[in-house]
Amino acid sequence: MDKEIQDGSTSLLGTTDIVFIAVAVAAVAYFLFFRKKPEVETESFKRLSVVTPGRVGFDSNFIRRMNKGNKKMVVFFGSQTGTAEEFASRLSKDARRYGLKAITGDPEECDMEELENMGKVENGFAVFCMATYGEGDPTDNSQEFYDWLQQDGHNLADLKYAVFGLGNKTYENYNTMGKYVDKRLSEHGAERIFELGLGDDDGNIEEDFVTWKEKFWTSISKRFDLEPLGEDTVLREYNLEIHEDMSKDLIFTGEPQRLHSFEKQRRPFDAKNPYLAPIVVNRELHNGGDRSCMHIELDISDSGIKYEAGDHVAIYPKNDSETVERIGERLNVDLETVFSLKNIDEEASKQHPFPCPCTYRTALTYYVDITCAPRTHVIQALSEYAEDPKEKEFLKLLAKPTAEGKKEYSEWILKDQRSILDILLDTPSLKPPLDLILELAPRLQVRYYSISSSSKVSPTKIHVTAVLVNFTTKIGREYKGVATSWLKNMIPNDENPPRVPIYVRRSQFKLPRKSQLPILMIGPGTGLAPFRGFIQERHFQKKQDKPVGNCILYFGCRSKSSDYLYENELLDYKKDGTISSLHVAFSRDQPQKIYVTHLLKENFDELWNVISEGGHIYVCGDAKNMARDVHQMLLDVVKAKGNKTTSEAEAFVKKLSSQGRYSCDVWS
Repeated sequence: MDKEIQDGSTSLLGTTDIVFIAVAVAAVAYFLFFRKKPEVETESFKRLSVVTPGRVGFDSNFIRRMNKGNKKMVVFFGSQTGTAEEFASRLSKDARRYGLKAITGDPEECDMEELENMGKVENGFAVFCMATYGEGDPTDNSQEFYDWLQQDGHNLADLKYAVFGLGNKTYENYNTMGKYVDKRLSEHGAERIFELGLGDDDGNIEEDFVTWKEKFWTSISKRFDLEPLGEDTVLREYNLEIHEDMSKDLIFTGEPQRLHSFEKQRRPFDAKNPYLAPIVVNRELHNGGDRSCMHIELDISDSGIKYEAGDHVAIYPKNDSETVERIGERLNVDLETVFSLKNIDEEASKQHPFPCPCTYRTALTYYVDITCAPRTHVIQALSEYAEDPKEKEFLKLLAKPTAEGKKEYSEWILKDQRSILDILLDTPSLKPPLDLILELAPRLQVRYYSISSSSKVSPTKIHVTAVLVNFTTKIGREYKGVATSWLKNMIPNDENPPRVPIYVRRSQFKLPRKSQLPILMIGPGTGLAPFRGFIQERHFQKKQDKPVGNCILYFGCRSKSSDYLYENELLDYKKDGTISSLHVAFSRDQPQKIYVTHLLKENFDELWNVISEGGHIYVCGDAKNMARDVHQMLLDVVKAKGNKTTSEAEAFVKKLSSQGRYSCDVWS
């Protein structure tokens, strides 16, 4: 019967019908198999990687670019917060003082395997400014380069190189990346032409870099027979272009990369395309006192953003509008002027220091850091615009790499916490062009906050716990934290809630997969933030009748009456058994100060039980003192309870860390 119907139907089809069916089939096939599918977010990840789209026509083969522009030096940077990139740019600009042409390179945008062909550049050499990120990890933009270096079989016999590492001695894995790159390049056959430099951000990384840089150029000058030019000439990297009648549709207004991305939001959201999250809650956590701590909730219900307890939320801040106005007034500049800064080198990978064109106001508000202490190269450039001889001489002294210059810079700039505005106010004859300041100032960086909620409990909101930074400097001026001072004034309302640009950065600071494993958390102050998310998740698991291991918290603050963060929540969790053991240290409620480390020392058995039962230990907060003291206590416990020598205890704790059972989310 079926065959009869099929035969009869076929006999009834005409030529027009056959053509129509063929077109329909082709359309369906295109829709199913060839149509470009919309981009969707994926929750699977190995490591958060920020890929910066290269500009049209950009050549990722740096060897070809070097030969095309007769450039002898390439400076690569592995940078997470912008400092390593800034140092690389300074080295590249310094090369011009020695008659050399140089380029900077982002390893993520360059064909790093071309290092094997450095012999094709006559007298060519490479410098690597490599920052260490997290627990001894490479920065996001140098991850692929790190993976490449790990492979065997590379022939770098024609590569001449030098490395400057950026790290912080308060962290256990100090300058791991710089040391690794230096070691692996040598092992692959490259020739080290200058000693490894190590900068310590806990000390004076600017002084470390300048000292290394001066010695580097002295050595390089001898090796390649270079003659340094004068220091007085201000070498510009960008040309200023003023736009008189430019359409508003072509002007950036604070977007980090894509023009109008804040007006037309498109998924997926990341570092280059942040989501404008509404602030729906902003309440004070402190009860009186002279300090402030905010509990902020960001609505992500319309974003598609996913997060897990322990992740970080990155917030793009904006500078204080009053400070911006004062800079404009001091330099007598119309802040509504539309301008661009265009790289003098058409082959440079970065054609603009920040999104251009924009107004001076936009640049000062969203794109450059105007509150940080200016580095010596900035002061050196500014000194040329001081009309008073004494002020000029003093500014030049601050920039000199001499013992006297370093001392004055440390005292007058660092300890007195002078910003670019402070320098302008304290040297009245200084009249630099604003575009020079914008060229030299570092980019305004995102601020990372440990998320203080669990997505199991709050899937559409990200919670942030942040202390307001606001104090008076030694010279009597108010210092306002860029992000927290801005967030403090973000008061929610139902009709038009304030919005802030955000994205989520994945973290390895995670709860164990097995909920029955015990956890011990040490987080004084806002170090409590990620643990609030952990506790929420353990409470969620408990309500689902999952087996939940012991949950031990050590928290510390100044006073029970003023800054005991989330006190009622923690006591409720303790009451219902989610928190099995709660230790709270109030440092100023008694004559003798008590910190979390004192309480931890009284409970060595509890700490050892967590370790021996396969549990996880977490530390969040101050890296310089608290985290270091906790690390030493951990070693002491392992030695005493595990009957181990010092070296055995160190190896044991290192293994805990490598297994993810001892995790730190700390800052200095």
